[in-house]
Amino acid sequence: MQNGPMRKLSTDQRATILGALVEGNSVNATARLCGCSKVTVLRLLADAGTIAARWHDRHVRDLQAERVQADEIWSFVGCKDKAKRAGASGLGSVWTWIALDADTKLAISYWLGSREQEDADIFMADLAARVGNWIQLSTDGLSLYPDAVRQAFGKSIDYAQVVKQYGNPPRETGARYSPGVCIGCEKRRVIGFAFNEDISTSHVERQNLTLRMQSRRFTRLTNAFSRRIENHWHAINLHFWHYNWCRRHQTLKTTPAVAAGIANGRMLMVELVEALEAAEAEAGGRITDYLPSPGGGSK
Repeated sequence: MQNGPMRKLSTDQRATILGALVEGNSVNATARLCGCSKVTVLRLLADAGTIAARWHDRHVRDLQAERVQADEIWSFVGCKDKAKRAGASGLGSVWTWIALDADTKLAISYWLGSREQEDADIFMADLAARVGNWIQLSTDGLSLYPDAVRQAFGKSIDYAQVVKQYGNPPRETGARYSPGVCIGCEKRRVIGFAFNEDISTSHVERQNLTLRMQSRRFTRLTNAFSRRIENHWHAINLHFWHYNWCRRHQTLKTTPAVAAGIANGRMLMVELVEALEAAEAEAGGRITDYLPSPGGGSK
């Protein structure tokens, strides 16, 4: 049974809520800033995230990319792995796989899952379905990538890995979450002939930082982490819609979608809300059946 639309919120109010979420605010902070309930924010996130995913799937196709970089970023849902092993409820570690056009900075493909071969295969198959020409692909040294790339692209690709060697992590208490110092980097050609100067993952690693800074669920050492995998996925969809279509890239001075030739101009968050409202009108109500837990909502 369809739930009724959120009639009390105007188009602009909904856009304001979504805008707060993509600028690094938690669900609770967004509710306080916008004067609404946490349940309202979560329901809107579910609906808008669904529309954002449909938008990406429809419009990010047949891209003429040349240099693509791929990487994975860690987060967790419900609890960390150590707590999960001790009996806590939750999924533990999850990984967001991201493929980025190094020239336009467009996020071409993304996938939420674990760090297994099946996830690598799904991710690379999706990337291959979205590009319309021969690309040069760079990834980190994760061993799951070569087989996934071969399965998705065959030999119709130039592919190389960036393998970094790290020293021991810092021992100081204040540097507990700092990575080890990179003491070496090797570029390995895997398929075809990748130009050495273009073998890099620096741009997609910078996108990882953007995601961690602008989606509160990815920020370390907070209590804003996701409790449900569905909400985590909706938040990722919303982030990449905003990143690709709304957010001006500081170097490009325009949005990645405009730079990639799939948009005529920068979009506004209100346009995503209008697309959501059109879908609601067609469905005769809300487009998802998201309901919070009896305890008052789960992030």
